[in-house]
Amino acid sequence: MVQGMLEVLLVGAKGLENTDYLCNMDPYAILKCRSQEQKSSVASGKGSDPEWNETFMFSVTHNATELIIKLMDSDSGTDDDFVGEATIPLEAIYTEGSIPPTVYNVVKDEEYRGEIKVGLTFTPEDDRDRGLSEEDIGGWKQSS
Repeated sequence: MVQGMLEVLLVGAKGLENTDYLCNMDPYAILKCRSQEQKSSVASGKGSDPEWNETFMFSVTHNATELIIKLMDSDSGTDDDFVGEATIPLEAIYTEGSIPPTVYNVVKDEEYRGEIKVGLTFTPEDDRDRGLSEEDIGGWKQSS
C-alpha cells in the first residue's frame, strides 16, 4: 500500500462567476482529501480572478483517489456562497511523483464556472518508517 504526503499548491483561479452583485467577491477554497479538510485564506476583494499561492499538506494512501476543491465566497453577515468545485483525480500523482500547476474546470450544477490552477507533489513514505511512531498515534510531537 502506497502511503505518503500529498503537497497541494493552490495557485489561483480565473473566470469565476461573481456571486456578489454590488462588489467583488471574497473567494476562498476548501480542500478535501478523504476525511481531511483544509481551508485557504480569503482573497479579499479579488473577485473572479483570485490568487492564493498557498501550499497544503495531506497524509494520504493510494486509496485516496481524488482531491476536491470547493470554492466559496466569504460574506459577512450572511452564509458564504458556493461558487463551484473542482475534482482532481490523484491516480497519476502516485506514479508521476509530481504534476506541475495545471488548470482544472470549476463546475456548479454540472455547468462550467471558471477554472482553478493547482500543482501536486506526492512524497512516498519510506518502507522502514511504516512502524507506528509517536507521530502516527496523534499526540503532539515532543520537541528536543
